[in-house]
Amino acid sequence: MTSYVEGSPVKALIVEDSAVETMILSAMLRKFHCEITKAKNGKEAVQMFLEGKKFDIIFCDKEMPVMSGPEAIEKIRALGEIHVKIVGVSVGDNAEEEFMRVGADEFLPKPMELDVVGAIIQEIIKKKKNNDTV
Repeated sequence: MTSYVEGSPVKALIVEDSAVETMILSAMLRKFHCEITKAKNGKEAVQMFLEGKKFDIIFCDKEMPVMSGPEAIEKIRALGEIHVKIVGVSVGDNAEEEFMRVGADEFLPKPMELDVVGAIIQEIIKKKKNNDTV
């Protein structure tokens, strides 16, 4: 797999209350030279968007304290954030259906696999390169 080093890096937001899961996903994203921001719950993620922060992709857990992933996704989409790719992440049943219903673009079951995460990042890199040349 290749990584995107020229131009702007992929800006990724990890919304996850588990330090271990955050560490694992961060390590995967660093392999692709992503710029990583972390939120411990959905409320923190929504607040970042209210402050005007922009991301290319969000990896969002389902079950978190304060505000769940699906609640956060629904609020982020309601703010007009339609260009950010949102990936719902969970181990639970019906999680995929719930994430898609509130506006997620994709769903990944835990544990996530490096090649799957890499393919998603490569898709964003390709899109960014195409936008840079237009």
